[in-house]
Amino acid sequence: MNKKNELTPAQPVQHHRRSWQSGVILAVAALLLGGCPASKTGSNGPTTPERSADRRVTGNTGARAALAIDIAGVDDKSFNAASWSGLQRARTELGMGEGSVKYVEAREVSDYKTNLAAFASQNYDLVFAGSYAFADALKEVAPQFPKVKFAIIDGDAPNLPNCASLQFRSQEGTYLAGYLAASMSKTRTIGFVGGKEIPIIKTFEAGYIAGAKTADPRVKVLRTYTGDWNDVSKGKSQATQQFANGADIVFHAAGKAGLGVIQATREKGAGFYAIGVDQNQDAIAPGRVLTSVLKRVDVATFDTVKRVNEGRFTPGKRVYGLKDGGVALTEMKYTRKNIPAAVLARLEKLSRMVAEGRVVPPSTPEAAAAFQAPKM
Repeated sequence: MNKKNELTPAQPVQHHRRSWQSGVILAVAALLLGGCPASKTGSNGPTTPERSADRRVTGNTGARAALAIDIAGVDDKSFNAASWSGLQRARTELGMGEGSVKYVEAREVSDYKTNLAAFASQNYDLVFAGSYAFADALKEVAPQFPKVKFAIIDGDAPNLPNCASLQFRSQEGTYLAGYLAASMSKTRTIGFVGGKEIPIIKTFEAGYIAGAKTADPRVKVLRTYTGDWNDVSKGKSQATQQFANGADIVFHAAGKAGLGVIQATREKGAGFYAIGVDQNQDAIAPGRVLTSVLKRVDVATFDTVKRVNEGRFTPGKRVYGLKDGGVALTEMKYTRKNIPAAVLARLEKLSRMVAEGRVVPPSTPEAAAAFQAPKM
């Protein structure tokens, strides 16, 4: 993140119990006007004055968008960083003006409601709830601000006309990663390190297993979960154990904890690879990160800001996949030279088959176990 986007000092805030009533939420939000939502904030310029929430937003009229980030923080080099990148792109490409986008990091779960309500009270046109963890908070806050648009990333949105859900067919990207990993493995054992054991991450796991099966049904996939998005040491120790158990390639879907997987791989050296996630993590350890599964949260946030800017906001679920650029593998800048041409050719063919719907990767481990690999 560059200098002008550095975090500003945290603002003190009183935290309240889960039993808040809606009036209390609004009162807390009002107290935060003229300041910042709870915890650290970042923006592309000074905070702009509050404006009427019912102002019509069409064209490049200076719409404002805010991102409430969970306790993992914006510097995870993964999911949250990608969300913020999409807002920065929107500010630049849509001519939204300085100070028109801002993020806030939560210190604790009780900040989720506070931060959503504060941004809505400050008359942002669009407020992003940064992960599935905001679902309960959004259900409480969104009805209080019917003229503010809300979009939750990777979670279910309330059935309200001002709420949208941005979701991804992540299994399409991890299917390709599993195919590549199994094709490149010398030990016929590859690994997967997840964060919390929740359905979203199980989707990553399922695609990866099915992709490996497509390349070589004899390949073994080791699987562990850190149970924490932020514990880098746990990610590192689990990857180290998987390497000790025979894996030579380990894919992580563990947020910041996954940086430990990359650290472990760097220390193992030649012959071992990590696979990154969400953002392009190839450059974190050049030559040791085989590829990264891009979950294009930045594309989804940019697209949503653009729709609001043009008066085309649509409530309900919007799903991004391989066909529309919502998921992808990186160009493998540092490792492509090490991948046989025949593997790259089959990977490209498989990518087309998925994009065209001729191959449908599974979204649960149970479905992955029953998956019938396509003939290549």
